[in-house]
Amino acid sequence: MSTKHLIVGLGNPGPQYAFTRHNLGFMVVEELSRRWRIPLNRQTLAARWGQGRGGDHPVILAEPLTYMNLSGKAVSGLLRYFRLFPEHLVVIHDDLDVPLGRLKIVAGGGPGGHRGVASIIGALGGEEFIRVKLGIGRPPVQMPSEDFVLSPFAPEEEELAAALVERGAQAVITLLEEGLAGAQNRFHGRGKEEK
Repeated sequence: MSTKHLIVGLGNPGPQYAFTRHNLGFMVVEELSRRWRIPLNRQTLAARWGQGRGGDHPVILAEPLTYMNLSGKAVSGLLRYFRLFPEHLVVIHDDLDVPLGRLKIVAGGGPGGHRGVASIIGALGGEEFIRVKLGIGRPPVQMPSEDFVLSPFAPEEEELAAALVERGAQAVITLLEEGLAGAQNRFHGRGKEEK
């Protein structure tokens, strides 16, 4: 029997944040929810979540209902509730250090300035979980990072952002089916759509 995975997208709750760069993790979880027909119909444990099967794999899809910098509370609570370990956790989040439209899949490592990831590392007491990092690139000169991540994509970026959400979902599917190395081999390219 394959191991159950907790797949968490990071973002901020509320309609005012729905289409901001910081909410790319939520967008990917919602895309997986559509593809796998797993409704996010539970609101407990400081998260909106649902469970079902992603292909042949049992999964829990979740979005923390805390704000970004308190994401660790929801993630640690879900892991405890489902009796899972950090190695069963996949966190999907935006990343300033990855160019817009690209993605990176890594296991472990520091938060890289991402407060949601820092909160999860703090709550779990370790870094041993997989991250799917969705590139948003660097803010324009003079714009603070905090303002940039909470701003919506510019009209000329929307197509790229939509393609990134698709690729993020496909990366998670590949991660479950082929493991970390297989997913890295397929997705650490130049941001082209996987066919």
